[in-house]
Amino acid sequence: MSNNYLFTSERLGFRNWNSRDLEGFAQMIADPEVMRFFPQTQTRDDALAFIERQQAHFESFGFNYFAVETLNDQNFIGFIGLSWQDYPSPFNPAVDIGWRLKKSAWGKGYATEGAKRCMQFAFQELKLKKVIAVCPVVNKPSEAVMKRIGMIKQGDFKHPKLSDCTRLEECVWYAI
Repeated sequence: MSNNYLFTSERLGFRNWNSRDLEGFAQMIADPEVMRFFPQTQTRDDALAFIERQQAHFESFGFNYFAVETLNDQNFIGFIGLSWQDYPSPFNPAVDIGWRLKKSAWGKGYATEGAKRCMQFAFQELKLKKVIAVCPVVNKPSEAVMKRIGMIKQGDFKHPKLSDCTRLEECVWYAI
């Protein structure tokens, strides 16, 4: 496939991260609106560290939070994908599905389209038996995507990685 896509959906291409993603991703995670459901915005160094973690995760597992582009113009819009999680929780260890898109990609159905395609990859290609998703209770847009892709709410929990951020610590988790 062009641009080294691992797979595509109707409008999106999914691939491993590369060095060309750094500037766009750094700008995205520096945007307060994009990061409103995270403890704070992040720096270029944080972006580089995230990309390196995703590349290592791909080497270990064959999947990650994939870099996503629109097929019509190969525009990087963020990530949608899968990640192995093992932090203390009622459901881990498990594979999580997650997404984060730049503001210009919001409201176009990309998160839902991409998450559905990643679920297909998870179950058909990776032969996973279960996928989970997590978000802070206040993140209604992400919770709506979880519902649209057929996930079922399993419960609430206090996220151990958000214990210093009471606004975000209370989370929901879904599974399919």
